[in-house]
Amino acid sequence: MLRLRPFKLCDAPYLLQWFQDEKSFTMWSANKFTYPLTMEQLIEYKNRFDEDPNAWIFVALDEDGTPVGHFSMRNADYEKRSIHLGFIVVDTTYRGKGYGKEMVSLAIQYATEILKMTRVTLGVFANNEAAHNCYKSIGMIDEEFHPAFFDYKDEKWDLYDMAYIKE
Repeated sequence: MLRLRPFKLCDAPYLLQWFQDEKSFTMWSANKFTYPLTMEQLIEYKNRFDEDPNAWIFVALDEDGTPVGHFSMRNADYEKRSIHLGFIVVDTTYRGKGYGKEMVSLAIQYATEILKMTRVTLGVFANNEAAHNCYKSIGMIDEEFHPAFFDYKDEKWDLYDMAYIKE
């Protein structure tokens, strides 16, 4: 069972350990951070989100209160009742055990029940099949496909724009 709470700087040391290589880090950050991730980058990230009234950072805690996941919500649009999820990651030791599915489900629940949003969006690279399948399994749909959207070294990564629509 996971629970969500706002991200605090005391959570940063956990997040710093969750990226084992540059490629998986880039799938998470889409070049919004530089590899390797540092405490200074996380402090700047938190400060930027703290200044934005339409954005929040969350951490997912396991039953013992240990951070095992992280994501952000941004671009809250109360007129259109829409919000965007990003920077979704689960501790490498917990991947493949349903934590990502539970965490994103809780994020959607928070967005729809607490913030009263009817639309929750995110972007996922097509080569991140595990994440793409995770999001589909909780009811997100592919809305738009962007071929060769992102350059990573000598590769071109495709991107799916996905959405959860509350009826």
